[in-house]
Amino acid sequence: MIGLPDESSGETIKAFIKLKPDYRGKISEQEIIAWAKENMAGYKWPRLVEFVSSIPKTPIGKVKRRALLEKELKK
Repeated sequence: MIGLPDESSGETIKAFIKLKPDYRGKISEQEIIAWAKENMAGYKWPRLVEFVSSIPKTPIGKVKRRALLEKELKK
């Protein structure tokens, strides 16, 4: 998840999700958001969801959030 600039709230959350092959085409972005609304605090759930084929990681396995943010801001 990353924070993206938002005019109304200052920042909004976007989740990047890499689905296991068995789940591709079976889960929608809306289902992810609905699950988050039921199971997470309001300030934590993502307003946007994007399914990706890979997530950039550091050599020790941490998500490169800056790389995700830079890619998103270029769109």
